[in-house]
Amino acid sequence: MRAELFVPPVAFHAEGPVWWPDDGSPVANTLRYVDMLAGRILTVRPEALTAGSRSPGTSAGSALTPVAPDMVDALDVPGPVAGCLRPRVAGGVAVLTEHGLSVSDDPAGGAWTEIAEVVTDPDVRFNDGGCDPAGRFLAGTMRYDQGKGGGALYRITGDGAVSTVFDDVTISNGIAWTSDERRAFYNDTPTRSTWVLDWDESAGLTNPRRVFTLDDDDPAGGPDGLCVDTEDNVWTAIYGGSRVECRDAEGTLLEVVDLPVTNVTACTFGGPDLRTLFITTTQENAEPGTQPGAGGVFAVAPGATGVPAAPFDG
Repeated sequence: MRAELFVPPVAFHAEGPVWWPDDGSPVANTLRYVDMLAGRILTVRPEALTAGSRSPGTSAGSALTPVAPDMVDALDVPGPVAGCLRPRVAGGVAVLTEHGLSVSDDPAGGAWTEIAEVVTDPDVRFNDGGCDPAGRFLAGTMRYDQGKGGGALYRITGDGAVSTVFDDVTISNGIAWTSDERRAFYNDTPTRSTWVLDWDESAGLTNPRRVFTLDDDDPAGGPDGLCVDTEDNVWTAIYGGSRVECRDAEGTLLEVVDLPVTNVTACTFGGPDLRTLFITTTQENAEPGTQPGAGGVFAVAPGATGVPAAPFDG
C-alpha cells in the first residue's frame, strides 16, 4: 500500500499530527500538526477537506485530494519549538514548547499561558507526547545532540504539576493508548523498538516490554511517532525507512504503507470516520532537491479505524 501526498511541504520538519475534534470552533474536524523546529502549529483549513472529489476512508488505499499550500494556516507558539498539540477538555489548545507546556483558551491558538516549565537545561527540548485517558499530558524530551540517556518522559497534570515517568530515554517519541485504555504503546527511537506498557489511572505506566525491534540489517533509524486503531494494532512511522508499519499487540507485521520519502516522522487517523491515515515527513537529513515531497503530509485509507486522541484536562 502506498500513501499519496496530501499537504505539500509547507513545513521543514512536519510532526505530531492530530485530528481535531468537533468542538464547534473554526478548526473543528480537520488535521493539525507542527513544524517542530520552526515553532509553528499548522492547520489544514476544514473546507480543504470537503473540496475534493474523494472522501476519506471510502476504500483501502484511497486518499484525499491534495490541498494547496495556501489552505494551510500557520500559528507561532512561544519559543523555537512546537513538540505536539492536543485539544483541551474545557476548550482550547495545549502545546508542548521547547521547555514547557502552554495553553490557550482559543482552539485556534494565541494568547498563550505557560502552565508548566519543565526543562531547565538549554541543551534539552521537548519532542513528542500525548494525553493519557485521564487527561494528563505525557511529554517526552531529548537532547539537541541526541546524546544517550539525555531525555525523559514527564507527566503534566491539568493544574501544571509535573512528575517524572522515565528519566533515562534518548529520543522520547510517540505514545498512544489502546481502545480499552489498559495499555499504551511507546517509542524511544534509538532502542529501535516499540514498547507496550500497562496503564491505569492510579499507577500510570508500568511493566514495559518490547512489541517489536527492527532487524539489525534494517538501515532505518528507528520507530518514531505512532497511533493505534480500534483493533489495538499499532501504526508506527519508521524514520529513515520510507514507511509506516502496522503490527498487532504481539508484534506481528500486518501491513506496510510505503512513502516516496525517506524520513517518516509520525501518523494519526483522521477524517469524519477516523479511517484516513495521515503521515508526516521531514526534510531533515534529506539531500536538498532529491525528495520533493519531504516535509509534506501523506494520506492513505488502509481499511482500519483510528482511536481519537485524548484531550488535555487543563
